[in-house]
Amino acid sequence: MSNDPLRVLFLSAEVTPFAKTGGLADVAGSLPRALHSIGHDIKVVMPRYGRIDLQKFGLKEAVHSLEVPIDDRSEACRILQGSLGTGENKVPIYFVDNPRLYDRDGIYMYPDDAERFLYFSRAAIELAKALGWSPDIIHSNDWHTALVPNWLKTLYKDDEFFAGTATVYTIHNLAYQGIFGHRVLEIAGLAEYGFVYHPDLGALNEVIDFMARGILFADVITTVSKKYAEEILTPEYGEKLDPILRDRKDRLFGILNGIDMETLNPATDPYLYTNYDSRSLGKKVENKLALQKHLGLPERPDVPLLGIISRLTDQKGFDLLAQIADPLFSFNDIQFVLLGTGEERYHHLFQQVAQRYPRQVSANFTFNTPLAQRIYAGSDMFLMPSKFEPCGLGQMIAMRYGSLPVVRETGGLADTVENYDPVTHSGHGFTFKQYDAMALYTALVRAVETYQYPRTWQTLVRRGMRKDFSWGRSAKEYVKVYRAALRFRRKDS
Repeated sequence: MSNDPLRVLFLSAEVTPFAKTGGLADVAGSLPRALHSIGHDIKVVMPRYGRIDLQKFGLKEAVHSLEVPIDDRSEACRILQGSLGTGENKVPIYFVDNPRLYDRDGIYMYPDDAERFLYFSRAAIELAKALGWSPDIIHSNDWHTALVPNWLKTLYKDDEFFAGTATVYTIHNLAYQGIFGHRVLEIAGLAEYGFVYHPDLGALNEVIDFMARGILFADVITTVSKKYAEEILTPEYGEKLDPILRDRKDRLFGILNGIDMETLNPATDPYLYTNYDSRSLGKKVENKLALQKHLGLPERPDVPLLGIISRLTDQKGFDLLAQIADPLFSFNDIQFVLLGTGEERYHHLFQQVAQRYPRQVSANFTFNTPLAQRIYAGSDMFLMPSKFEPCGLGQMIAMRYGSLPVVRETGGLADTVENYDPVTHSGHGFTFKQYDAMALYTALVRAVETYQYPRTWQTLVRRGMRKDFSWGRSAKEYVKVYRAALRFRRKDS
């Protein structure tokens, strides 16, 4: 029946709050709970890294010894079980515990990453069998778990346990594909099936590209915004995989990520100096003054305060920002707060900018959750001039906290921020199209000019704060896609 609850096995290399390096962990920590809250049966699986404390998270042994095929042998691991979320909306989460592969300080960037994530992915499949729990959907995320759809169509093709299982593969960022040498096919048990060849992939035909296989073999492919789903079909954004994405565009869906609207709530956020909502914006100004004081900037409620929380890389638009820094601070009465780490050249550049404009610029080369929340709450505008942005969460959080986004119209930024039109009074942010320093500068000047009209500004702020970016909306879209995947699976059988 089309309304029956679905059984979904959700695989992710990182899950908040257990281990996180980026947005994938936030999705994996929120989407399964949102799916569970609307009646679906979800099990999440991730590796148990050395940093994950068993006592802190109350992890218990679920399977003492699970044999997992890897290379030309099998290797046993232990499976631990914990809970994702609290109260009635708890989702079971399982941890693949193999100290040889995961008991390390970090998560990624090891020479044996291919084996580490192949083992994790295969263990997740074998775990479903060990639990006697046959999933309707196996949902893989990013390159780490991209070979699961490949295995379901080859090694597990005749396994009755997965006869009704469809695969969904989500691309969170096409730039990270998981490219390895030929030996990986042997480790994966896929050597007898040979290479996957596509006439338009060029050099990628000579390597093992995990993400390419996920795209080619999954019943359905998703990515994290509608605009990004369109963009990755082009050579400009397709990272050399656009030919196979175009071949499978009938199975490609864009679903915007959500944010945790309960946790990310200025009315209850414990990190803020003063809590507020859309009806008490005067208290937002108190957060601004406290932030200015904390960072050593002049305490001025009248000056527009621009915030940015980001990795310091070209992708995030810092090359554009570098070009306009001097005119921006020389000719505009604004303040600017930066929080983040990244390329050393940008650390050096913004150190110098902060020294030249000490009453306007605060550069903080770290990541600090309390400070991040205070920047969302204390800033008037939030900057994301990205070259590409599959989804982006910062602009949604900023609007939730009453900070109007200044963004480039790309990916999820284009899907979530509507440009303010002073004629029709529509919109709730400031956008620019061309990846160009002057286009960014113009958008910033428009925002600063609009700020001079407090009544208009407060209308836009309230409009942004009332936007629905909840995971509940996204979860319903995923359920539609899961059912589409099952239809495709039956059609292909």
